[in-house]
Amino acid sequence: MDLLRLILLFIHILGFAALLGGLLVQLSASEKSVNALMRDGAGTAFVAGVALVGVLEAGDGDVNHVKIAVKFAIALVILALVMINLRKPSIPQGLYLGLLALTVLNIGVAVFWSPAHA
Repeated sequence: MDLLRLILLFIHILGFAALLGGLLVQLSASEKSVNALMRDGAGTAFVAGVALVGVLEAGDGDVNHVKIAVKFAIALVILALVMINLRKPSIPQGLYLGLLALTVLNIGVAVFWSPAHA
């Protein structure tokens, strides 16, 4: 069970890395858009995160449900915004910055909201 947890955690991290990479690659572009890397990263991170919580709940690990709810809500908003704007040729600068901020926020919640601070 621990190996499955580690694999899912690895996939979850790769998903957020892809999402962040898809956002950062457009940092200097005048027109921003939702690209395939953002779509695949957001979907992968979301699905792997949900599966990871399932594995944690099934095991002996203690799950911080408030932290998981916050991460789930942020990830769901990111995924919805990415999917809604996927076929649009460009997105507004504010939406791009919002997606970037939400992505960094979700990574920050994962890193800085440790079990010792729960």
